[in-house]
Amino acid sequence: MDHILEHEGDPVPDLGGVTESSKPSGGAAMDVDEDDEDAEALARLGIVKGATDASGSSGGADLEAKSIKCSQCGKVFKNTALANYHAEKSGHDQFEESTEEIKPLTEEERKQKLEELRAKLAEKRSHKAEEEAKEYKANENIRRKQGKDINQLREEIQAKEAIKAAEAKKREKIEEAKAKAAVKAQIEADKKARAEKAAREKALREGKPFPDAGPSNPTPAQAAAAKPSQSGPSRDNPETRLQIRLASGGAPITTTLPSDSPLRHVAEFVAAQSPDIDVDSVSLSQAFPRKTFSAAESSKTLKELGLTPSAALIASW
Repeated sequence: MDHILEHEGDPVPDLGGVTESSKPSGGAAMDVDEDDEDAEALARLGIVKGATDASGSSGGADLEAKSIKCSQCGKVFKNTALANYHAEKSGHDQFEESTEEIKPLTEEERKQKLEELRAKLAEKRSHKAEEEAKEYKANENIRRKQGKDINQLREEIQAKEAIKAAEAKKREKIEEAKAKAAVKAQIEADKKARAEKAAREKALREGKPFPDAGPSNPTPAQAAAAKPSQSGPSRDNPETRLQIRLASGGAPITTTLPSDSPLRHVAEFVAAQSPDIDVDSVSLSQAFPRKTFSAAESSKTLKELGLTPSAALIASW
């Protein structure tokens, strides 16, 4: 635009030679052909020759072309540079010569034109700034949404890790309870064994018979006589063999505990079978005679509850 304003006062090139189409004779034929080629080249640039009559003679040969007019929109341009610029911007391709003279702009008109151009440029810049602001806002919304999704995913991962840690802690607690139950059972068994050993030694010193003492190689008759007595209930049996049927199903589990062990040791043994079982939620019952042991009876020994020397229990939770 600055280039156009700077060359606004330049004279319009003389196109009169282009519009002349008189046919020469003899050796001037080559010059006529060159003029025709120049005219065609100018026609390709969007400049159309002046109107001609039916006989082919120029109707405005005596008129001087002072401007170029767009036949499609009627705008008049001072020179070919402005006409070509208009053709590139508008896509118009039909122009003709015009005798209309374009007066040069005065200083006041030039300033006004510059102000209009500056106003248009400022408007374009403002519009571009608004578009960039909208684009930045959209990108910022996308970035915030992505950040929110990442934070949500991080929170979900942390929640899953917390659940895994809680489950691991629960399994560790159950394993610890199981180990404690095993240690308690071993302590009770050792205590019972030491008591039996002390009682046996005392009976031997005093010359009294020990109830469990007998010949190392009993005769078949003695073994047959002792068999019925062992099959019957005996509250003096140091150990109790238990068969426990779980309410969740499956094969019954068996264990042998000292008869002086409390009923809670049986609940701890059941809870040690699965990490999902809490020892405080285990309930023990007996099918025959039908009986459900209460929480107060968990501290009583197996001997006190009449479960020696063997018993069948049902465990539920």
